[in-house]
Amino acid sequence: MSLAINATTSEGIVLATDSRQSYRNQKGMARIGSDNASKLFQINSRIGVAITGLAFLPDGETLKNISKFIDEFKHDVEVQKLDVKEVAEKLHYLFDKKYNYKEQLKKLPEQIKSNLQKQGCELLEIKEEQNAVKFRFKDPNGQVKEGIGGVDVINLMVAGYNLKGGNHEAYICYIPGEIQKKRDGDERGKEYGASWIGQTDVVSRIVLGFDGRIGNLKFVSQETQQTNQDEIKKQLGSLEYVIQWGTMTIQDAIDFCVLMIQTTSAIQRFSDGVHGDPGDMPGVGGPVDVAIITPDKGFVWVSKKNLKVGDLELNLEGVPNLE
Repeated sequence: MSLAINATTSEGIVLATDSRQSYRNQKGMARIGSDNASKLFQINSRIGVAITGLAFLPDGETLKNISKFIDEFKHDVEVQKLDVKEVAEKLHYLFDKKYNYKEQLKKLPEQIKSNLQKQGCELLEIKEEQNAVKFRFKDPNGQVKEGIGGVDVINLMVAGYNLKGGNHEAYICYIPGEIQKKRDGDERGKEYGASWIGQTDVVSRIVLGFDGRIGNLKFVSQETQQTNQDEIKKQLGSLEYVIQWGTMTIQDAIDFCVLMIQTTSAIQRFSDGVHGDPGDMPGVGGPVDVAIITPDKGFVWVSKKNLKVGDLELNLEGVPNLE
């Protein structure tokens, strides 16, 4: 699943990702395929994109790495003239079209029903919602439980500076799902901050004080039905650490992003999910790639893994294409 983080400060933008790539084998089991995958890409001199989620998509009769679609996008589209929102919209359209998730969603109810029957459970209710399937069932002990199923996702984080106006922006593209604006240098309250995609539970616990699975707790679910949603968000928001993103230096922002990725990798090494949701996938690992984007220098790599044999590294940056 991976982890990608964006931190936006007054000095510039940081994008960072891990390098682990996982996949599902023929038995449906998640496996680690590589710790050398590239998930951070330069789109043009002002904009970068980080990707988490599904690693491969079909292209004709073969599976193609997500990175290959990014390369094709840069080759087929005149990217130098694009602003941040335009890149986000075009990439969202590209992967939404390439990823045939709607067909998978149609098959999901029957798959859920079959899996429950194999476990000796009785399906009580199932209903399709936007990009997900919710269901209620009775386990072999007679306990009524709830579940939710969905397809593998592709998430993209697009950040940089606009050619028109020069302001910075950051967007997250959810596939399946919509595009969300996270940062805007011209919008008060959205200028600076951090966002993350992928396996975000550890960084969310550290910064926000909880992760998204808090909603699965029975007393939280009950309270949500009785209390105003804005009030719940306000109370949970009081747990978030106070971080002065606007005055943070670009080096501190780099340190923050790297720390969150390395901490997530370490926690996954020593844990196997949580008691309420055991059996998690250690999807974060390998070298951390880091890039910064500043108004004066544009997109600059800070740390980028190279090909190597033993201790000998091969840097392909600037090597001409032989075609």
